[in-house]
Amino acid sequence: KKFLLKSIFLMKKKLLIFIITYKASFRLRNVFNEIPFKKLKKYNYKVLICDDASKDDTIIYAKKIKQKNKNIIVIENKKNLGYGGNIKKCLNYSLKKNFNYAVMIHGDGQYSPKYIPNLAKILDTKPMISATTGSRVLKGIKSVLDGGMPFYKLIGNIVLTNFFNLLFMKNYTDAHTGLWAYNLKQFKKTKFNNLTNGYNFDQEFRFMSVLLNKNIKEIPIKTKYGDERSQVHIKYAINFFFKTILFFLIKLKIFNSKKFN
Repeated sequence: KKFLLKSIFLMKKKLLIFIITYKASFRLRNVFNEIPFKKLKKYNYKVLICDDASKDDTIIYAKKIKQKNKNIIVIENKKNLGYGGNIKKCLNYSLKKNFNYAVMIHGDGQYSPKYIPNLAKILDTKPMISATTGSRVLKGIKSVLDGGMPFYKLIGNIVLTNFFNLLFMKNYTDAHTGLWAYNLKQFKKTKFNNLTNGYNFDQEFRFMSVLLNKNIKEIPIKTKYGDERSQVHIKYAINFFFKTILFFLIKLKIFNSKKFN
C-alpha cells in the first residue's frame, strides 16, 4: 500500500507556487490563506516565499507561515534583486528542483491565488502552451472598472497592449498582467536570466516568448487595488512604449541585441 501511494505521488506533476514579496507585511498571510489547496490535490505542490530584502516585518510573517504549514520554503534575499531579479531566482529554483509548472503570485494581494488551478489546468491539458496569464480586460472594460482599476491605468493598459499587438501581430488583451504560470519544459533552454531585473521583466519575457514562437494563453481574472503610485506606473509605461519599439527593431533585425539572440 505504501509503495502504491508513493508511486501515485511520484506520478503527479510537480507544481511550484512562488510568492514574490517586498514589504508585503500582513498581506502575505492573506495571500497564502487564499491559495485553494483542496483544488490542487492532483499536483505534487510546494509553496516558495521569496522575500526581496524587505526592511519591515514581511519575513516574520513568512516564517510564521512556514512554521504552521507543510511544503513551504522561505528564501530571504540578502540584498534587493528587483522585481525581475526575484522572479528569475524563483524560476531558477523551480528548474533546479525539476518542477513541471510554476505559478507566480504577488505578495501584495493584487492578484488572487484562487486562479491557480485554472492557470495550471491549461498547461496540464495543452502541453504546447508555454505560459498562461491572467487578463483583467478579457471580460470587457466594465468588468475592469468594477474591479477597481484606476481609469488612467486602464487607458494606459489598453493603448500599450494594442500597440504591442499591432507591431507583433498578436491579440493579447492584457500585456501588463502580473499573474503568470510557466510551463517550465518550454523554457529550460531559454535565456531568461539575461532579462531585466526591473519592473519590465514580464514585458521582456513576453517578447522573448514571441521571438521563440511560444504560445501564451490568457484567462479572465479580477484584481484588487489599494494605494496606486502613479509615478511608478508612468515610468513603467514610458519604458514599455520605448522597449516595444526596440523589440520591434530587434525582430526586424535592424537592431542587434545579445539579450535576445
